Amino acid sequence: VQLQASGGGLVQAGGSLRLTCTASGFTFSGYTMGWFRQAPGKEREFVAAIRPNGGSTYYANSVKGRFAVSRDNAKDTGYLQLNSLKPEDTALYYCAAGRAILSTLATSGGYVYWGQGTQVTVSS
Repeated sequence: VQLQASGGGLVQAGGSLRLTCTASGFTFSGYTMGWFRQAPGKEREFVAAIRPNGGSTYYANSVKGRFAVSRDNAKDTGYLQLNSLKPEDTALYYCAAGRAILSTLATSGGYVYWGQGTQVTVSS
């Protein structure tokens, strides 16, 4: 089982990035995919999630309207589009997969598989 996150980098404030999460070793289409991030010295926090069929998406208030989560089950791949980036978005971004119910969607406990993280750095 593996989740491979990629696409991070250094970008100026106001810029955009697209993160990719590629799954292997399990039935990706059967799992909710989530994105979390962790900044230095801070707790890991929920960013966004998307249900297995892509029909429902969820966002943290801090990224709503700027980030967009999507998935392509035929490619076992999920995406997180980051727009209008701010310096406070700087963090290590993780993708995760699990059978999260609504009450656990925004918590680590809702996910069983985790990627290694990809660094996003936003300069001011």
